[in-house]
Amino acid sequence: MNTFHNYRPIQAPAGRQRGVVLIIALIVLVSMTLAAIGMSRSIDTANVVAGNLSFKQSSVNAADQGIEAGFQWLLARAGTTALNTTNLPAGFYSSTIYNEPNWADPSTWNDAFYINGGGQDAAGNVVSYVIHRMCTEPNTAYNANNTTNGNPNQCGQSASTGATQSGGSMSVGSTVFQGNPQIYYRITARAQGPRNTVSFVQSLVAITN
Repeated sequence: MNTFHNYRPIQAPAGRQRGVVLIIALIVLVSMTLAAIGMSRSIDTANVVAGNLSFKQSSVNAADQGIEAGFQWLLARAGTTALNTTNLPAGFYSSTIYNEPNWADPSTWNDAFYINGGGQDAAGNVVSYVIHRMCTEPNTAYNANNTTNGNPNQCGQSASTGATQSGGSMSVGSTVFQGNPQIYYRITARAQGPRNTVSFVQSLVAITN
């Protein structure tokens, strides 16, 4: 005798199926939310970085203007004895510094000259500069001895155009050239901009003494 058995698949109740779909939907929703937050933060970070780079470039350009202002100050006094004497209100030192200062230290700029009286330019930058004559003795002519200690002044310089002999030395006791030599000066400019942006630019220029 043949006996037949009917087997019907066991199915979860409809309510339980709907509960599983709800959990999966919540997981997907949370994943999408986290992805959206991550993308938003990435975009914000990119915007901040781009903004910081823009401010940095703006401060560098402003510091270049400080270099130009210092150069024009020197040109206005080229060939005069004014460049033999330290002028702190103008940010000018008649001798070089043996130990390089910490340019990031605000106290280094106590005697700097501030363009526009320390006011901000159109981009929000405050520009200042200092000038150092590349000589060993302060308040001394390039080819003289220091009246205080008697040391001969040694300057970084080159012979002026039209000199009768080649060479650049104008120290005491050396060959004397026709005309005055060109003395080297180092201009250091600082620009302080928005978001605590600070840029430093240095330039070495030669000015006829």
